[in-house]
Amino acid sequence: MISGKVVIGALAGIAAGALIGVLFAPDKGSDSRNKVVKKGEDYLDSIKGKFNSLLDSMSGKVNGGKADVSDSADSRKKEAKRDFQPSAG
Repeated sequence: MISGKVVIGALAGIAAGALIGVLFAPDKGSDSRNKVVKKGEDYLDSIKGKFNSLLDSMSGKVNGGKADVSDSADSRKKEAKRDFQPSAG
């Protein structure tokens, strides 16, 4: 959880630095606002991509865990059937 806070803090610092840099640039106000909006959209897209990647990773792990449990259950059922079959003796 601490690493998540560090990432959020780093992103906030980067965004603040970019905003300050654009605001102090010698461009017209409308150009500066457009740059701020563009940077904000870029950061938002980046965060969305990372979040989607995290969700995909978690989904893959959950699905992999389900498959492992299912395989283990099938294996146990086969073992139980084999162990409880009457012997032909």
